[in-house]
Amino acid sequence: MKTAKIIGIAAGILLTATPAMAQDSGEIGYAKGALGYDALVAGENELALQQLEATDKVDANDPARLINLGQVYARMGRNGDAARMFMAAMKSDRNFDLVLADGSVVSSRDAADQALQNLNSQFAVR
Repeated sequence: MKTAKIIGIAAGILLTATPAMAQDSGEIGYAKGALGYDALVAGENELALQQLEATDKVDANDPARLINLGQVYARMGRNGDAARMFMAAMKSDRNFDLVLADGSVVSSRDAADQALQNLNSQFAVR
């Protein structure tokens, strides 16, 4: 698997930069705000949604965008939409490594799968 980008994804699968690559945001390799990272971390779901829907900053089918969009939808109670975003990221022909907050590296497909499992677990508890 080729490492294309290291990015940050907020919420249940918080991803961030490694210390050597630290910057003001977890959106490494993307325009600031393109992935709604800071808004997600701050709990500003509406702002994150606006940033993620502004696809002029990032490809609409970018797995990182899809995963974060799924996180926003899940927070807003739009579980079906969230699941669709996570599944689209899992099925994407693009796959790259992401660095988790704990320093471990996971593929974007595995991150999407983990997010979908988290969503399903939350739904099952209700």
